[in-house]
Amino acid sequence: MARSSLTHRETNRVRVHPFLIFSGLIALGCTGPGPAPPPTPAPLPQAGGEPPFLDPELPLESRVEDLLGRMTLEEKVSQTLYDAPAIERLGIPEYNWWNEALHGVARAGLATVFPQAIGLAATWDTDLMFRVATAISDEARAKHHASLRAGQRGIYEGLTFWSPNINIFRDPRWGRGMETYGEDPYLAGRLAVEFVRGMQGDHPVYLKTVATPKHYAVHSGPEPDRHTFDAVVDERDLRETYLPAFRASVMEGRAESVMCAYNRFRGNPACGSRELLQQILRDEWGFQGYVVSDCWAIVDIYQNHRVVETAPEAAAMAVAAGTDLNCGVTFDSLGVAVREGRLPEAQLDTSLRRLLRARFRLGMFDPPDRVPYANIPLSVNESEAHQSLALEATRKSLVLLKNEGDLLPLDRTLGTVAVIGPNADDVQVLLGNYNGFPSDPVTPLRGIREKVSEGSEVLFAVGSEVAENLWLEGVPSSALRAEASGGGSEGTRAEFFPNTGLEGEPVATRVDESLESVWFGEVPLPGLDPGIFSVRWTGSIVPPVSGRYSLGTRSQGRSRLFVDDTLLLDSGSQHEWHVDWTELELEKDTPVDFRLEFRPLRPDAAVQLVWRQPVDGLRSEAVEVAEMADVVILFLGLSPRLEGEEMGVEFQGFAGGDRVDIGLPAAQEELLEAVMATGKPVVLVLLNGSALALPWAAENVPAILEAWYPGQAAGTAIADVLFGDYNPAGRLPVTFYRSVEQLPPFDEYDMKGRTYRYFEGDPLFPFGHGLSYTTFRYRNLEVPRRVRAGESARISVEVENVGPLAGEEVVQLYLTDLEASAPVPIRSLQGLERVFLRPGERRTVSFTLTPRQMSLIGADWERVLEPGEFEVTVGGKQPGFGGLADAASTEVATAVFRVSGDLLRLPR
Repeated sequence: MARSSLTHRETNRVRVHPFLIFSGLIALGCTGPGPAPPPTPAPLPQAGGEPPFLDPELPLESRVEDLLGRMTLEEKVSQTLYDAPAIERLGIPEYNWWNEALHGVARAGLATVFPQAIGLAATWDTDLMFRVATAISDEARAKHHASLRAGQRGIYEGLTFWSPNINIFRDPRWGRGMETYGEDPYLAGRLAVEFVRGMQGDHPVYLKTVATPKHYAVHSGPEPDRHTFDAVVDERDLRETYLPAFRASVMEGRAESVMCAYNRFRGNPACGSRELLQQILRDEWGFQGYVVSDCWAIVDIYQNHRVVETAPEAAAMAVAAGTDLNCGVTFDSLGVAVREGRLPEAQLDTSLRRLLRARFRLGMFDPPDRVPYANIPLSVNESEAHQSLALEATRKSLVLLKNEGDLLPLDRTLGTVAVIGPNADDVQVLLGNYNGFPSDPVTPLRGIREKVSEGSEVLFAVGSEVAENLWLEGVPSSALRAEASGGGSEGTRAEFFPNTGLEGEPVATRVDESLESVWFGEVPLPGLDPGIFSVRWTGSIVPPVSGRYSLGTRSQGRSRLFVDDTLLLDSGSQHEWHVDWTELELEKDTPVDFRLEFRPLRPDAAVQLVWRQPVDGLRSEAVEVAEMADVVILFLGLSPRLEGEEMGVEFQGFAGGDRVDIGLPAAQEELLEAVMATGKPVVLVLLNGSALALPWAAENVPAILEAWYPGQAAGTAIADVLFGDYNPAGRLPVTFYRSVEQLPPFDEYDMKGRTYRYFEGDPLFPFGHGLSYTTFRYRNLEVPRRVRAGESARISVEVENVGPLAGEEVVQLYLTDLEASAPVPIRSLQGLERVFLRPGERRTVSFTLTPRQMSLIGADWERVLEPGEFEVTVGGKQPGFGGLADAASTEVATAVFRVSGDLLRLPR
C-alpha cells in the first residue's frame, strides 16, 4: 500500500497544462477631465407600458435616476456586490462584474493568448498595444453575447474587465510584476492608455467593454503581507513614480473603472482612503467612473488592518471614501450601515449611479441592434487575424540581451540541434497567469523542430526541474490501467453522472486513454447539462521506476483523490486552476489502485491526474544530448508555478509568490554550467516574468535571448529570431540587477536606489537595453537652445539603419534636470517610438516635451517647473553604461537646453 506524507498545496491563480489543449477543441495628448455631469433630473413618469429607464432615446442620467428611484434599499445593496443578483420585479438580470483580460480574455475557455503583460511592455510599441487590446475586446464582446444566448451570466462572462495592472514593478522580487508594464511610470502610462482605449472602444454612446486599471495605489508586494502592510511614501515618490500611469489612464485613456488595492496608504486602507479616491482620483483628475475593491479587500479593513471593528463599519468607510463595488461579501452589510446611521442612503445612491451608468453605457438595457458591439461574431475568437497578431506581439517582445561573436542568427541547416531545459516544452510557462487557453500553443521545442531544415536533427532533454520538487505533469497513459491491480487496457475507467453528486447509476461508462479532461462550457457527453454533472475515474497506476513521487490533481472544480481507498486529497476552486498533491513512495511495476471523483463548480471546468516522477539522471542525459549536437539551445528561467499572486508554495529562493533570491534556481544553474562545460556553442533563452540575476551566464554564455512568458505563438516567434527570420528589437522594461544585494529592503516603498531612475550601481543589463542583428546611427539631434517656462520643447533626431538587415529600432528619449533644487531621477524616459528601417533608410523622429514632463515635486511638495539646464539624450538605449550594455547595436545623441523665465506652478 502506498503511504502518504505531507500534503502540499499550490493555489496560484489560473493554472493550466498541456492537457487543456487537444485536437478536438476548436474555438467556439491629455484631454483633461470631462465636463461635470448635468443636474440630476427627476424620475420620469412611466409611459407606454415600459419604464423610462428602458427607453434608449432618453438621456443617460434620466434613465439612471429612473431606475435608481425604483429600487429598495435592499435591492440597492445587492447591486454593490460583484455577483449582483437579478431584480426580477424590475426585469433586471443578474450580472457578475468579475472578468479578466490581462493579455487576452482570461478564464473563459478558448481565447487568443498574447505575451504576458511584461512581455507586451518589452515591445515598447504603443500602436501594437492598442491593436492587441482591440482584439481582446472583440473576443470579449463575442464571448459575452454567446454566453447570454446560452443563458449564462456567471463569473468571467461579463464585460467589466479588471485589467490592466499598472502598478510600478519597483522590485524584481515581487511575484506579480509579470502582470505589469515594468518599472518606468512613463512607459507604463503610454501602454496603459492604449490598452484602455482599445478595450473601451471609441463609440460616443456605448462602451465596448470596461477597463479597470489596478491596484490603486502604491501596491507591489510583498505578496504575503499585502493584506496588512502600510505603503509609506512621500509626496515626491507618490507623484513622480506611483501615480503617473493611473493619472494617464484616467485623464487620457478615460478609464471607466479603477480597482483599489489591499494595502493601507498613509494609515488608511486604500479602499477606504478619501485622499486617494476622492481628493486625487475624482477632484484632481476628474474621474467619473466607478471604483471596485480588490477581492475581499473590504474584509481586510476590519479583519487585518483593524481600523474599524465590524463589517458594517468597514463597508460604510469604503463607500464613504469612494469605493462603489465590492469584489467580496462585506457590502452585503451596507443595509445595516444605513439603518444604523453609519452611512447616508444618499451616499449609497451615489455609488449606485456610477454602477448603473456603466451598465447602461455597455448597452445592457438596450436592444442589441442599437449596440454596435453586440454583433461581433464568435468566429473572431482566436481567428486567423488574432493568431497573426499574437505572433507579431511575441516577436516584438523578444529581447536579445547578448550576441557575442554574432552566434545568432543560427543556420537552419545545422546537422544536430540540442534543445535542453525545463521550459522548452511546457505550455503553462507560455501562458503566465490571468490567461486564456489557446487551441494550438507552440512550445519552443515544437517551434524549433518546425523551423530547421529537413536534414537537421533536433534532440531534446529536460535536464532539470524548474525548481526542486515543483514539476508536475500529466500521468501518461502508459502508466495507467483501467482496472484495479494493474489489470485491463491502458487508460482509466470513466463513469458519468447527470448530477453533481455521483448519484444513481452512471449514464455512460467508457475507458479514457488518459485522465485529462476539459470542458470549455461544454459537456463530456450529449444530454448532460453544462456544469451539472460529475465523473468518477477508477483504475490503477503502474510506476515505471521506484522512488518518491508527487501525485495529485490539477483542476478547476471540486476533485477528490483516493489511493487504495484512502482519501488523500479533497480540493476545489471556482475562480482558479488549483493544484493539490501528496508525496508517495512507489515501487517499479507495483500497481497502486486509485479513484478520482470530480464535479464542476461552473461550466468552464477541467481536471487532470498529475505526478512528478523521480528526477535522478536528468542532468547527465542533457549533457549526453549536448555532446552530440552542433549547437545547444537552452531554455531556462522561472515559472508561473513559482512567481505570482499570493501563492501557497515555498521553495528555496521563493516565498508566497515572491522571490527571496533573484538568480536562477539552483538546479537550473547547475544544468547551465554542466552544458557549458561541454564546449559546445550555447544559446540561452529565458522564459520568466521578472528580471533575473545571471552574472555567470552573462560572462560565459555567448548568446542570451529574453522571451518572458511569451503566449501562444512562443515557439514560432522564438525560432524566427534564433534562425534569422525576424530581427529582434524588444527592449527591457525593467532593470536586470547583478544580485539581490544591490536592492534596498523589499518592504520599503521609498524609491531611493530602485529602478534605473534612482539606482546608482552597475546593473547586469540596464532598462531599455536590447540588441539587433543590424546597426543604427543617430545624427542631427535638434534641440532648442532656450525654452520659456510654460512652453513645450520640440526635439527631433535622424536615425539611420547602417547595417546589412532590415529591422526595427526603439528610439528612446531620456531627460535629466541638471540644476534641480530638489531630488530628481538620474534620468527619466520621456519619449519613445518604434520605427522600421530598411538597410540605408533614414527617418526623422520627433518628440514634444511638455512643461509637465520638465517639472518636479519641489521642497514644498508642489509641482513646479524651475528655470535651468536640461540634458536630452536620444537613442536606441539608455545612456551611461559600459560593459555588455555598451555592445548594443545602436548609439545615442545628447544635447542641452535651458528653460528660462520664472518658476511655474503646475497641477500635481
